[in-house]
Amino acid sequence: MLDDPADRVAVVTGGASGIGKAIASELLRRGMTVVIADIEADAIERAVGETGAIGMRCDVGSAESVASVAADVKSLFGRVDLFCSNAGVASTGRIEDMTDPDWDWLLGVNLYGVIHGIRAFLPLLREAPGGGHLAVTASMSGLHATPGIGGYTVTKYAVMGLCETLALELESEGANVGLTLLCPGPVSTNLGASQRNRRRQGSSALVDSDLEHTEGGAQLNWLDPAEVAGILLRAIERGDLYAFTHPEWEPLVAKRHRAIEAAFERAGAS
Repeated sequence: MLDDPADRVAVVTGGASGIGKAIASELLRRGMTVVIADIEADAIERAVGETGAIGMRCDVGSAESVASVAADVKSLFGRVDLFCSNAGVASTGRIEDMTDPDWDWLLGVNLYGVIHGIRAFLPLLREAPGGGHLAVTASMSGLHATPGIGGYTVTKYAVMGLCETLALELESEGANVGLTLLCPGPVSTNLGASQRNRRRQGSSALVDSDLEHTEGGAQLNWLDPAEVAGILLRAIERGDLYAFTHPEWEPLVAKRHRAIEAAFERAGAS
């Protein structure tokens, strides 16, 4: 698909900034037609001017909004070859302090945003000549837990389970649709200002935090979004299910797996 971009059409949610914008820019550079779907009208306008992509307003937390974008893209181009479900939000807060509106917001964007995207775009990917591909931005937080971002972690664990299951279902039916899960570590984006687009309803225990510029965050390896876009597209070309940006974080996941294996061993010995 990426080696033969002529007439190919891609849609990227959260495409007006950060990783999404970088993905869109690289796809455009390769010659694909790209639609960036985003909730921020001003950011869409800037991104369209900078990249040459086509912009559409989209709230991924709304099934109707996502379905409307899918219908518009099909009407304009007649096809979708690559759908990147990338939009996401994150704020810090303790699990026990989080309110219902906090959960509604995080789940609505991070989990239901992916569900809405799959429901609206998978039928179009199935119809794509030569096969389609679904790319979903998950997170390293979908593979290991970190205190302080528990709500975000819950949503990303759910996204991992959702997409791993979908990948098995697509494979079992022989569908000509690939799936890649992007699992970023620290990336220099505006994720730390996620609540700028949040509709306030009720109380909240969540606080935006620019982790990159905290004392602890400054010690981490923060990647440029363009690097992440390249990692994802290479994984898509290979047909990989997982795309990792920070291979040095593998010990964190291995430690969790060892703890699970040890628990199974104890269960077998009892």
